[in-house]
Amino acid sequence: MRLGVLDVGSNTVHLLVVDAHPGARPLPAHSHKADLRLAQLLDGSGAIDPAGVDKLVETVQDALEAAEDKGVEALLPFATSAVREARNADDVLARVQAETGVELQVLTGEEEARLTFLAARRWFGWSAGKLLVLDIGGGSLEIAYGMDEEPDAAVSLPLGAGRLTAGWLPTDPADPADVKALRRHVRAQIARTVGEFSRFGAPDHVVATSKTFKQLARIAGAARSTEGLYVQRELKRRALEDWVPRLASMTGEERAELPGVSPGRSGQLLAGALVAEGAMDLFGVETLEVCPWALREGVILRRLDHMPSEQPPPAPHG
Repeated sequence: MRLGVLDVGSNTVHLLVVDAHPGARPLPAHSHKADLRLAQLLDGSGAIDPAGVDKLVETVQDALEAAEDKGVEALLPFATSAVREARNADDVLARVQAETGVELQVLTGEEEARLTFLAARRWFGWSAGKLLVLDIGGGSLEIAYGMDEEPDAAVSLPLGAGRLTAGWLPTDPADPADVKALRRHVRAQIARTVGEFSRFGAPDHVVATSKTFKQLARIAGAARSTEGLYVQRELKRRALEDWVPRLASMTGEERAELPGVSPGRSGQLLAGALVAEGAMDLFGVETLEVCPWALREGVILRRLDHMPSEQPPPAPHG
C-alpha cells in the first residue's frame, strides 16, 4: 500500500510518501517539504503565536492535498518537540484537526528516540551488534542504545539545533562568549546522561541520523547525496573538532556556501556542531556512520509491523 508520513517538526513539515507492505523495505515515492520553523514562532509565553498557527494549518492542508494527489491510502501524522512543548499545544492540535481533519499524534522525546533506533537497527541489521544512535533535531537531541530493536536506554534532551540557536546565539556571526557558554551548557546536559548508557558497555557501532549530522559529515568530506543512499558516510570526531571553530567564525551566509549546507539550515549549523562534538566527545566516539533512515522511517516500520500480512499462513495438513 502507499503510506504517507506527515512529520511536523521544529524546522520543517515533511510529507514522505512510500510504497510499503509488511516484510518489505519501504520504497520512497514522493517527498514534500515546507520550512515552517515552528520553534521560532513562539511568543514570550512559550505559545505558538496566531500567525504561526495559521501557517501550520495552511502547511498541513498543503501536505494533505499532496498526499491525496499521490494516492496515499493511509496517512501517519505526528508532531515532535515544537508542538509538544508549546504552551498552547492542545489548542493548536484541536485547530489543525478541525480545519484539516488531520489528527496529529504528539510523540514524546523517548518515543522519538525509540522509533529512530528502530529505523537504524533495520537499516544496519543484527550484524551491527550493540548500537548507539544519536539524532539532532530542531528542538531536541535523542540518544538510544541497545542490542535489539527496542533500545535498552533512550533519552531526549532539549538540545536541538534550532532551539539552541534561538536561545543562545543571537548574533551573526556568533559572539565567542556566547559560543563558549553554549558549549558549556551542551556538555553539562549530555554529561548527565552518559552514566545511564555506559553501564551497558561500549557500543559496537555508533550511528547518527538527521540533517545536521548529514551536513556535518558532508563538509568534513563525506560523499554527496547524489551518490546514493548506499554509499557509506562517516563523521570523525577529529574532523568535527577542526570544523567547529571555523563554523563559529562564519556568518550564516558563509556557511551556506559550504558543500551540502542549505541556506535554511546554515544559521543553526554551529549549534548543531557543538551538540555533535559534545556527544561524540563525552561518549568516547571517534567515528560514527550516518544512517539514511530516521524517525519517519521508524514510524513507517512500526506501522508495518502491526499490519496483518497479505498472505495468510498455509493450513496445516492432516
